[in-house]
Amino acid sequence: MQKTVLRGAALAIAAGLMASASPAMAQGKTLTISWWGFNGEKLESILLAPFREQCGCEIVFETGNNGERLNKLQIRNGGGVDVAYFSDSYSQQGIELGLFQKFDRSKVPNIEGIYDLAQDPQGGYGPAYTIGRVGIVYDESKVTTPITSWNDLWREDLASSLSLPGITTTAGPMVVLKAGEHAGVDAYADPDAAFAALEELRPNVVKNYNTGSEMINLFSTGEVSAAIAQDFTLAQIQAAVPTVKWADLKEGSIATLNTVNIPKGAAEPELAYQFINFLLSPEMQQKLAEEGVDAPVNTSVELTPEQASLWTYGADVIAGLQRLDYAKLNAAKTAWVDRWNEIFGM
Repeated sequence: MQKTVLRGAALAIAAGLMASASPAMAQGKTLTISWWGFNGEKLESILLAPFREQCGCEIVFETGNNGERLNKLQIRNGGGVDVAYFSDSYSQQGIELGLFQKFDRSKVPNIEGIYDLAQDPQGGYGPAYTIGRVGIVYDESKVTTPITSWNDLWREDLASSLSLPGITTTAGPMVVLKAGEHAGVDAYADPDAAFAALEELRPNVVKNYNTGSEMINLFSTGEVSAAIAQDFTLAQIQAAVPTVKWADLKEGSIATLNTVNIPKGAAEPELAYQFINFLLSPEMQQKLAEEGVDAPVNTSVELTPEQASLWTYGADVIAGLQRLDYAKLNAAKTAWVDRWNEIFGM
């Protein structure tokens, strides 16, 4: 009897030790994420806290802009990070530098529920977790004739009222491509004609901006009434100037994709796949969209008209977007910087 009691006590103690050890063992894994660091509080409550509960792991971060983080990853030869968030222009650079693993989509079942455009945007590497767009915004209280085409940027009624993104921003090089189209040429093949068109646009340009907040300030102070912008800034612009609207362009806006990749030196690649699958789940995509964090790529997400108005959302909108060849764009951009600065004096 005494032996039975002792054995039962020993088993209870052992079970207790195992129970207390399990969280410690789970916490021995750490997922390292490289991202921008925006919307930290919302991402903590919506995405990170529930994923920690699911994986029992720690999560640490490397934050900064695209260029800074890509440079760090290159210096470490693709090490030090498990999940890397980049805009598609920079993830393309990372691919060309050999910093990312090929992506095994069989480990991410939720990838089957996202738009085709987002599933494999860069030839066998990571998916896009959100889709945005670059287009034109304008203050309809000042610009009385609606803007309906990229060519409208050259209109005389927009003299001294336009802001362009700087050439080193995500959207800057896209302006050169649109200038080429305005001139009737391919800017890659005939940059002279594209930059001649930019010279013609110069009288309409008040200032180039390098951050979204700088562009928003130009609208709020009344210095500009139109700009080329990314759609994630729209809500903030409208909060400052409610009469600003997104232009419905007959040629379509330009797609921008934010991607998630697994670097080749990732210490926890399996945990990274789990995180990406979690990020692409219908539940996460719905919450992130509803809370104003990211546009959804999961096709099952349903938004109200008010919520949808702020995002690149819906099959028809996605189908109407223009896609860019970032390998060509990145190769051309260096030569374009000096020519841009000669025109705009920056």
